[in-house]
Amino acid sequence: MTETLDIKITQTPTSRLAETDFNNLPFGKVFSDHMLTADYEDGEWKNFEILPYGPIELSPAISALHYGQAFFEGIKAYKHADGKVSIFRPDKNAIRFNKSADRLCMPQLPEDIFIQSIAALVDIDRDWIPGKANHALYIRPFMFATDPFLGVTPSANYKYIVLIGPVGPYFSKPLRVKIETHYTRAAEGGMGYAKAAGNYGSSMLPARKAAEEGFDQLIWTDAKEHKYIEEMGAANAMFLLDGKLITAETKDTILDGVTRDTVIALAKDWGITVEERKVSVAELIEGAKNGKLTDAFGAGTAATIASVASISYNDEEYFLSDPQTREFSKKVLATLDDIKYGRSEDAHGWNYMV
Repeated sequence: MTETLDIKITQTPTSRLAETDFNNLPFGKVFSDHMLTADYEDGEWKNFEILPYGPIELSPAISALHYGQAFFEGIKAYKHADGKVSIFRPDKNAIRFNKSADRLCMPQLPEDIFIQSIAALVDIDRDWIPGKANHALYIRPFMFATDPFLGVTPSANYKYIVLIGPVGPYFSKPLRVKIETHYTRAAEGGMGYAKAAGNYGSSMLPARKAAEEGFDQLIWTDAKEHKYIEEMGAANAMFLLDGKLITAETKDTILDGVTRDTVIALAKDWGITVEERKVSVAELIEGAKNGKLTDAFGAGTAATIASVASISYNDEEYFLSDPQTREFSKKVLATLDDIKYGRSEDAHGWNYMV
């Protein structure tokens, strides 16, 4: 039997709920009343505490700031019509959290403790979960090294924090994407499969350059030849090509996305052939030209299902069908919403009820 996690709770004397505009929720900028913190010291996790959201005091010499030992996860909680609250597939995030920790030479957090800590924080701030469509409570667990030591060696001490906040849609419209052929997100043998902070830092310059050209997202390609599709900047890339759901196989350059895994499971439920394999740029562009590419979207926790309106490659833009006419991605999004918001049966047991 799993032991109940002992968490010290200090509630805020004054909630910020009343001053929060739930009709204006820019993604990642609004946080709830509380956060959770814990420390890894002397080889064990301790000091689990829920306390009012606010600044924390840290040494400017902590190794996370100098050598990049830091990573995070992204999860969402949803409010059902009957007032119940669910967290979507936190067990999968717990597994990936520890894969990231292992790759960055950081301590693992037991999966049951990961889930319990998040559920406890969500429970305290459940009134922050929006009740409107396409809205949720975003959950950001993260870990970073805290040794005040300037030396390239793993830290002995770490801090684990969970922040939560209400969010609306991550993308407001179908995406113009560009296939990146110069910059590289991740290389074989690297840490592309981990949600390491450095992965996102290195993506910012090419993403900004793409935005200056009018694009919403990049589709990254392999570092060696730039011949194969990997993933999008904020989501896994998925395609319906010649009637088959095709996506790049997960490996050390590609994130094992929770939403990606969910979409694959639904497709298999519906009898659709799924191919997790190398997807060449040439194959994708040919499909866009001959009409066999009938659906393209990003799949991610923040993005959910983000339709791709057009794909640009070597200065040529290929426009796809109207996203409103696409059967597969529309069905996936509707099915996911019905499960997450408790409107239909959760046959796979994906909802963790708080």
